[in-house]
Amino acid sequence: MKQTISAAEEQFEQFRKRSGLIIAPLVFLFIYVIPISILGEQAHSLAALVGFIVVLWLTEALPLYITGLFVPVLLILLGITSAQKAFAPFADPIMFLFIGAFILARAIQLHGLDKRFAYAVLTMKFVGGNPSRMLFAYGAVCCVISMWISNTATTAMMFPIGVAIIHMLQRVEGESAVKEYAAGMMLMCAFASSVGGLATPVGTPTNLIGLGFIERQLGRHIVFFEWMMFAMPIVIVMFLCLFLYLNYFCSLKKDHIEGMKELIAEEKKSLGSLSRAERNTMLAFGITVILWIFPGILAITIGDTHPFTKAYTKQIPESVAALIGAVILFFLPANNEKGEAKEYTMNISRAVEIDWGVLALYGGGITLGQMVFETKLAETLGGQLAGIIPVDGVGLVAISSAIATLTSELTSNVSSANMIVPLVIVLAQHSGFQAAVAATMASSLGFMLPISTPTNAIVYSSGYVSLRTMIRYGLMLDIIGFIIIVGGTMLLVR
Repeated sequence: MKQTISAAEEQFEQFRKRSGLIIAPLVFLFIYVIPISILGEQAHSLAALVGFIVVLWLTEALPLYITGLFVPVLLILLGITSAQKAFAPFADPIMFLFIGAFILARAIQLHGLDKRFAYAVLTMKFVGGNPSRMLFAYGAVCCVISMWISNTATTAMMFPIGVAIIHMLQRVEGESAVKEYAAGMMLMCAFASSVGGLATPVGTPTNLIGLGFIERQLGRHIVFFEWMMFAMPIVIVMFLCLFLYLNYFCSLKKDHIEGMKELIAEEKKSLGSLSRAERNTMLAFGITVILWIFPGILAITIGDTHPFTKAYTKQIPESVAALIGAVILFFLPANNEKGEAKEYTMNISRAVEIDWGVLALYGGGITLGQMVFETKLAETLGGQLAGIIPVDGVGLVAISSAIATLTSELTSNVSSANMIVPLVIVLAQHSGFQAAVAATMASSLGFMLPISTPTNAIVYSSGYVSLRTMIRYGLMLDIIGFIIIVGGTMLLVR
C-alpha cells in the first residue's frame, strides 16, 4: 500500500513553517533593539538580519529562494550596504557555472540519456539476476548520474526503475519475501544519489555554495579536477559502506532471480537506438567535462605554475566551460528529416525550465556571507567563540562537520551550507580551508528523515520505507559519512 508523509509529520511541517513567520521578526527585533557595545552600527543591524534570515531558512517559512532575495533588499533598506554591492554576487561567475551545468543536466534528462545509462549498467553480464549485484549496480548508477545532475532529479529518474524491479520481484517471490529488500532498494536510490553529489563541484548546489564562500573569504580557488581528487575517494568509500550495510541488513538471501535479467533487457530495448539528440548531448557534455578536468591534467603534467596552465585557467574557468557546452546544444540540430522544421537539441523554452530558484538562494547566501566579513561581524563573532570552540586541526573539522550534518537534518542542504560554511571560516582563518570543505560536504548528509532532503521524501512516498527504517539506516549513514568526511578531509585536503 502506497503512503506519503503521515498526518502527524504534515502537521509538524505546517507548524514549523508557520512558526517561522512569527519567530523570525521577533528574533530580528530582539537583536536589533538590544545594545551590543562590541558591534558597530552596521554590524549590529547585520546581526539582526542574519538572525532573521537563519530562522527563515531553518523553518522554511518562505520558499528558500524568496528568502534569498530578501537578503539584498533588506541590506539596502537597513543601510548596511549599497545596491551595487548587495546585488554584485548575483553576477558571480559561479552563477553561470550553475546555469551551464543546469542546462546540460536538463538536456541529459530531456533526451533520456540518463535512463539509457541506467539500463546499460543494469543489463551488464556481471549483474545478471543476482539481487546483491543488482542492488550494487542500481546504487552505482544513482551515484554516478548524481555527480552531474541534481540529486533530486537523479532520484526522481531512478525511482520508477527501482519500483519496477521491486514489482517484478514481488510477482516472482511474493510481497512479504522481498519487504526488506524493497526498503533497501528505495533507500539505496535516495542515499546513493545524495552521496554521488559530493563527487564533483556541480553534483549538488551545496558544493558550489561552499566553494563560493571558500574562494571569496579565504582566497582559495578549487578547480574542478582538484575537488574530484579528494572528493572521489570519499564518495567511493561512503558508497561501499552504504552498499555493504544495506546488502547485509536488507538482503534477499538468494543468488539468482529468474526472469529479472530479461525484464530489464526488455526495458532497455524499448528505448530504441541512440537518437541524434542523445549523441549531440553526449558531445556537448563530453566537451564540457574535458574542459573542466583539463587544468588538473595540465597541473599534473607540466605543473600548475606553467604559463600555459595559468593562461588556460584564466581564459577558460569552470563557468566558461559549462556555458560552452550549454551553448553548443542550441546549435546542434536534433532531427535530420527532410522537409521538417529544424529542431535543436536545446531551445529556450526548455532551458528556462532549470531551477532558477537555486540561483536566487545562492546569490542571497553569498551576499550575506560577504557582508558578515565586510562589517567586521565575522571578526567579532570569531573572537567571542575562539575560547569556546577549537579553532585548529581535527577539532574544528569534526565540530564543523557535526554541526553541518545536524543542520542538514533539520533544514535543506543548501541552507545548511549557507549558514555553516561562513561560520567555520569565521572561526579559523588558519585551518578554515579544511574545515570549510568538510562542512560543505557534511551539509549534503542528513539521511534520517523524509523532510531532510527531497531525495528522502521521494522514496518515502513509495510506501516501501517506514519512518523507523529511514531513521535507522539514515542514522548509520550519517555516522559513517561524518567519520569518512572528517578522516578524508584531514588526509586528502591540503
